[in-house]
Amino acid sequence: MTVASVITTPRLRLRRPEPSDLPAYTAYYMGPRSHFVRGPYTKAQCFEKFATVLGHWQIRRFGRYTITLEDRPIGHVGPLMIEGDKAPELTWTLWDGAEEGNGYATEAAAAVRDHLLGEAGWTLLEILVQPDNAASLAVARKLGAVLTDQDAPDWYPGCLTFHLTTEPMQ
Repeated sequence: MTVASVITTPRLRLRRPEPSDLPAYTAYYMGPRSHFVRGPYTKAQCFEKFATVLGHWQIRRFGRYTITLEDRPIGHVGPLMIEGDKAPELTWTLWDGAEEGNGYATEAAAAVRDHLLGEAGWTLLEILVQPDNAASLAVARKLGAVLTDQDAPDWYPGCLTFHLTTEPMQ
């Protein structure tokens, strides 16, 4: 089944990333808020990471969406699949701390979860969260994710692994 290139919620529009998102993306990844995702990064590293976000759609035919609020990019959300034989990871990030506390990350991630596990016909999504990232742990729980005993991947040591499935949660 096809993955939508745009998903809307009552307050947000989730769309494929565009080159014009690069400045907001770079500001986030060069700043201290990116520490949960192994940042901060240099400007050159930010460009490479953003090129990967754009290219992921070309390679996998799906990827992370830019979260927009009134046409302003405020973060990203969506599936990341580094290794083709592993379950896609559902990711989310708000690029500016001023946007936190409004439920945007949960709203965006729930919309993507519902689309992928519903209309798109996927059966499993992983969520990787650092144990001290209270905000992302709260989002994972609100989404109905179940903590597993799965080991953290080598590229993201120490993280907790959650699963979202189409199966009823126990």
